[in-house]
Amino acid sequence: MCRHLAYIGSPMPLAELLLTPDHGLLTQSWAPRHQRNGKVNADGFGVGWYAPGDALPARYRRAIPIWADRSFADVARVTSSRAVLAAVRSASSGMTHEESAAAPFTQGSWLFSHNGRVEGWPDALAGLAASLPAARLLALEAQVDSALLWALVLERLAAGDSAGDALTHVVRTVSAVASGRLNFLLTDGTSIAATAAGERLFWRNGTGSVVIASEPFDDDPGWHEVPDNCLLTATASHVDIRPIRNRTKEQVAP
Repeated sequence: MCRHLAYIGSPMPLAELLLTPDHGLLTQSWAPRHQRNGKVNADGFGVGWYAPGDALPARYRRAIPIWADRSFADVARVTSSRAVLAAVRSASSGMTHEESAAAPFTQGSWLFSHNGRVEGWPDALAGLAASLPAARLLALEAQVDSALLWALVLERLAAGDSAGDALTHVVRTVSAVASGRLNFLLTDGTSIAATAAGERLFWRNGTGSVVIASEPFDDDPGWHEVPDNCLLTATASHVDIRPIRNRTKEQVAP
């Protein structure tokens, strides 16, 4: 599993968002407070962020624990961004520990993360994988469930779905053929779409900012938990939450 976080708002140093909070991603990598599956997130980490005037995100990923990367601490201290997506990883049994498997995954302006697991991987998703164009499969960054889920999301985005509709479609489609936990984060640097589907998810907004996270990084009373089986969409000034209908029963064509 993992812990992940997405932020949109006024430019903020990466360190203030990820490293210095009492219960930020750094602390969550070794002492998460709300993690239902697994206890330590030490199988790699990744951060994606957007620089002023550039629609394409930068990305920094490693296959080591976030606490072991002293270089990232320096990068995070001097780098600020208006939009960030970051994750620390606990690799599921049987899946690679390589850097390529660490979120965020990216294509074009998008950043994507998956917190959870598809049970029965890879056989359970063989049919959905076969429905994808060969080029999409050949472009997978890693042989892990999260990378294939990202490919399924990309296919819906390419078909014209909004970010929220793409995530909802993939949650429904995957849930029709396999059990698992499908908490997603997706951003293009201007808005965020997220699903709470089997794992906990929280959000907090401020003056012109919003953060969505696997768990609160401090004890501020402004954090709200997203109900399970829901889609959250957000901009820096607005948050909307709605149910994902019939997630475990509806048969949806890929």
